[in-house]
Amino acid sequence: MMIALEKFFIDLGNKAMTFLYFLGGLVTLAGQTFYWTFVPPYSRQRIFDQAKRTGYDSLAIVVLIGLFIGMIMALQTAVLMQRLGSEMYIASIVALSITRELGPVITSLVIAGRVGAAITAEIGSMQVTEQIDALETLAMNPVKYLVVPRFLALSLMLPILTLFANIIGIFGGYLICVYKLGISSTMYIKIASDAVLYKDLFTGLAKTVFFGMIIAFVSCFEGFNVEGGAEGVGNSTRKAVVASFILIIAADCFFTALFYFIFP
Repeated sequence: MMIALEKFFIDLGNKAMTFLYFLGGLVTLAGQTFYWTFVPPYSRQRIFDQAKRTGYDSLAIVVLIGLFIGMIMALQTAVLMQRLGSEMYIASIVALSITRELGPVITSLVIAGRVGAAITAEIGSMQVTEQIDALETLAMNPVKYLVVPRFLALSLMLPILTLFANIIGIFGGYLICVYKLGISSTMYIKIASDAVLYKDLFTGLAKTVFFGMIIAFVSCFEGFNVEGGAEGVGNSTRKAVVASFILIIAADCFFTALFYFIFP
């Protein structure tokens, strides 16, 4: 019994130390990234390349998922609203849920799984093959060269992708309401536009800037700390995606409380 209890506390301590090391590493990497972001020279081409990979190359999947999310929301809401005879309010529910929560969060999770995993695998492969050591030998700072372009690209492109997801998601609800439920096109557009305030739109987009930072820092941190060859790259990629998901959801909970309860 004592041996099992001792083993439990040892495992608990090891997990706590690992978690604290992870948080400390993220804070350290974030501080270095913010510093090197404002230190010239600036590699515009690398930033544009990462923005293309993050934004343009991810646009199709974000639009497709946004469309289906809007349609699903309208269909699910219609089940209850038809019982109450309030089908016209489906538009406001779809518009608010997408602009406030579903659009920002789903888009960020998609980008974390698609772009974040690719960043960890790419930097992890460079770490395993000692390319990062070669950069330091050439007097090039790895954070400046590798992290800053990805950090800027994710922070700038994620709000733009979210805006597309919001528009297409509301359009998905429009398709269901107009062609399935018989709500007039004019009524859907008016109710949806009246329901969404500027605060709802901009708070949703503002959150994604921080979500982009989370994806960049977590993915790059795990990439820099890859150990054990190809298997280590796979493990770090998995950990980066899982950690990004958890931190995005936790940050979303914090911002929702901040925007709508602490500073309503």
